[in-house]
Amino acid sequence: MKTGLYETLERLAATIEARRGADPASSYVAKLLGPDADAVLKKIGEEATETVLAAKGGDRLSIVRETADLWFHTLVMLARHGLGPQDVLAELHRREGISGVDEKASRGKTKP
Repeated sequence: MKTGLYETLERLAATIEARRGADPASSYVAKLLGPDADAVLKKIGEEATETVLAAKGGDRLSIVRETADLWFHTLVMLARHGLGPQDVLAELHRREGISGVDEKASRGKTKP
């Protein structure tokens, strides 16, 4: 990963965590991390749909912007569960070099 880009994810995750206890009336993140657990999940669904539509439309700037929105809301969801970008990157690292077919097949073996 290019120098600084991972740090951007880490800083964003830290900012999200810092806003956890803020006033939901003045902090969008605090509102998403508030008692309505579905709020951030609904936003992820909305942003995922917008990302797909941008990709179908082929406008590169729209694709990037919608993906940024999707990633941001995903980071908020991760924070809700005590997770961060390092957890997702560790999983991607674990999968590196494993074929997608083999990795998906291995998931079925670990479920009860």
